[in-house]
Amino acid sequence: MSLPLSLSVRRQLVQQHTPYRERFAVGVLVRVLSRPELERFSVEWNWHHPLQEEQLSFADAVAKVREVSFYHGGDVLYLLDGVPGIWHEECLAPASPEAMQ
Repeated sequence: MSLPLSLSVRRQLVQQHTPYRERFAVGVLVRVLSRPELERFSVEWNWHHPLQEEQLSFADAVAKVREVSFYHGGDVLYLLDGVPGIWHEECLAPASPEAMQ
């Protein structure tokens, strides 16, 4: 017997598996993940747009989404103001409320 998923869990699953749907809109503040998280992504990600070495130095940076694009298959890619490189959605998190002020 399986337990029903909560509405918030179902929404997260749909967003994660819905191609061509971004989590962060243009103009939204996001936080780049920590350096250990970026390093793990770098090692595990073997496909398009690998993280560049210079991007690791922007760990924990808060920036505004400048542009959203999609790789074939629906992977979401971001350009950020003041932070170089192409960023995978998995490397970003919502900015803290303090960062939005």
